[in-house]
Amino acid sequence: MSVRTVNPYSGEKLAEFEEDSTEQIKEKFNSVSIAQKDWGKDVDERLNYLKKSLKPSLERNLEDLAKLMSSEMGKSITQSRAEINKTIRLVDYAVDNAKKFLADEPVKTEADRSYVRFEPLGTVFLIMPWNYPLWQAMRAAIPAMAAGNGIILKHASIVTGTAKKIEEIAETDIFRTIVARGASSLEAIRYSDGVSFTGSTGAGSQIAQESGKNLKKAVLELGGSDPFIVLKSADIEKTAKNAAFGRLQNNGQSCIASKRFLVHEDIFDQFYEAMSEEFSKVRTGDQLSDSTFLGPLSSAEQAETVRKQIKELSTIGKVSEIGNHEGAIVPPTLAVTEEKYTEEVFGPVAILKKFRNDDECVRIANETPFGLGSSIWGDPEEAARLIPEIKAGMVFVNHIVASDPRLPFGGVKKSGYGRELSRYGMLEFTNVKTVWSQRNP
Repeated sequence: MSVRTVNPYSGEKLAEFEEDSTEQIKEKFNSVSIAQKDWGKDVDERLNYLKKSLKPSLERNLEDLAKLMSSEMGKSITQSRAEINKTIRLVDYAVDNAKKFLADEPVKTEADRSYVRFEPLGTVFLIMPWNYPLWQAMRAAIPAMAAGNGIILKHASIVTGTAKKIEEIAETDIFRTIVARGASSLEAIRYSDGVSFTGSTGAGSQIAQESGKNLKKAVLELGGSDPFIVLKSADIEKTAKNAAFGRLQNNGQSCIASKRFLVHEDIFDQFYEAMSEEFSKVRTGDQLSDSTFLGPLSSAEQAETVRKQIKELSTIGKVSEIGNHEGAIVPPTLAVTEEKYTEEVFGPVAILKKFRNDDECVRIANETPFGLGSSIWGDPEEAARLIPEIKAGMVFVNHIVASDPRLPFGGVKKSGYGRELSRYGMLEFTNVKTVWSQRNP
């Protein structure tokens, strides 16, 4: 069977790729496993590759890769360029910190010497989504590679061209891609030494089940319905600007996008007007134009899903669409409701609710089954009282939720488990080996 990629704005067919057979998948895992044995031995050689091969290759291919990413999944080309530059910064961070993160950790005991070693697991299988086609894959791959692991990437079908381009840019025997769907992806887990998955909670549950059945280490980065909490003390104008960016970046298709806006009732009307004004400034259209901020959703099917959710929201509240629907483009949309709506909306739709006090704010913030990120806007001391009560893997104060190479990224509840980035992420796919040594028995 074949996989076809399509520009969601124009409907133009971009390319067609043949799926890998079971034998081809096995062969790729085997070849990476063989190459990894040498790769895992010398951290200096690994970091030299990242610094002198991978980074320059990303820089040389920046414009071609950005155009391909945007063409396949619809994000603004300016945001694709930013995604590539962020990935380059991750390479720098790994180069600067990997030796320190992976160094033997001495532990004082009765032994002459006791310490903890961090050794690579082997081959890590990445099953990745389309919304950040480079960053999502490489924020898992680069730390795992720096730790000495090999990589097999199975990307979402609609960004198969980007996956192939990433493999070309990497230009190493320890990074290969496979083209597979459904059962083939699940079956491939058994050939790996660990699995990193980013995607929906439903798919993540299947990945977790298959990983558990085969006793494979797994890191799951799943959905989110992040609360954006606006306290009475917030600067309304600045907060509204951040709210619009936080909701509409990447066409609203981000697990850590601000999705539910919880606003103190005393400033609700002012904030709604300010946010509506910011939404009205957004330029929509062809994602390959530098002037576009909001392009099409990733596919006609995804746009239809979001439109159905907008209809659902209109039955439980007031919906305002700021702009027109055009093909796969969904305009910035505001939905005000007092009803509980726990479904994740993966598009440019902001759900706004009022709260009266801290207790009600926390209750609404936590009423979702997800627990990825959250942000609080207003006086930092007032925000600090809420931080321990928010059930999420990340809390940002007066800043939109973002992934940063220096900080661990991940969630709780149905947003998954495990961490990416920082030292915690680099050590996820290592064998934490205890060593006890003494001269005499």
